[in-house]
Amino acid sequence: MIFDPADPVIVPTADGNAFPVRRVFCIGRNYAAHAREMGRDPDREPPFFFTKWAETVVPTGSTIAYPPETANFHYEAELVVAIGKGGRSISEGAVSDHIYGYATGLDMTRRDLQLEAREKGRPWDTGKNVEQSSPLGLIHSVAEVGHPASGRITLTVNGAVKQDADLDELIWSVPETVAYVSRFYRLEPGDLIYTGTPAGVGAVVEGDVIAVTIEGLSDCVVTIGTPARD
Repeated sequence: MIFDPADPVIVPTADGNAFPVRRVFCIGRNYAAHAREMGRDPDREPPFFFTKWAETVVPTGSTIAYPPETANFHYEAELVVAIGKGGRSISEGAVSDHIYGYATGLDMTRRDLQLEAREKGRPWDTGKNVEQSSPLGLIHSVAEVGHPASGRITLTVNGAVKQDADLDELIWSVPETVAYVSRFYRLEPGDLIYTGTPAGVGAVVEGDVIAVTIEGLSDCVVTIGTPARD
């Protein structure tokens, strides 16, 4: 073997177990107010999504490095769905059988690079698929929390509320988004689906503490660290 393979990404669950992360899917512009603030029409057109590496996932309590090549690093609070059973072309009515649980999460974004790519019709990878850009709270099993369809979702920076909405404002519900993604890829145990962020996204700087809160779930809290240098 030329070199040792990387360790798998494993994140904790609320009951003290461990969840191996396989892939990350992120739903874009899934709250109407956020679509408007990003200069897009919030009409209920088919959802779109992008992917991120599993290694972008880090557990709550982490200090994440401010990434290079950006001067506009943004937070995005999200409800995250953890897949526990695989399937392709899953019907909306069967989606609940494929979900292990739910967590709070963040889709951290190099906004300047994302917008530059969007204007040029290029992929969003440099803006979205960034090291440590998918912080994740403890995953709570469906047996514990059921399937959240409503409840307050907020984000604070250094204690000040920046995002404040309700899960029932999702344009595409969890069953709809999971079913949609499964039309294009066979979902597998360990996949995470970040379901979109409310309005109020904004930039952070070194030293800021970000906290995502969703009713019934554990908070996701991270600190913005010094710029990545190696």
